Amino acid sequence: MNSKELKINIEKALDEIRPFLESDGGNISLVSIENNTLVKVQLEGACTSCTVNQMTLKSGVEMTIKKYAPQIERVINIEA
Repeated sequence: MNSKELKINIEKALDEIRPFLESDGGNISLVSIENNTLVKVQLEGACTSCTVNQMTLKSGVEMTIKKYAPQIERVINIEA
């Protein structure tokens, strides 16, 4: 999978996650993909102050991204 395909797959994963975050008044955006193994995202809106956002990130976001892009090893949230 080239880097363009990888980005498309990660965006598909985020599109799958987005409705759940939007229902809580939040959102997520892709910041960068590094070495094709690390994804940096930014939680937005209500998600930034949510106490469960790290749990959400690990369980939901990382799991969904890995479903679309198995080579991704880590997903981290960049603070605004």
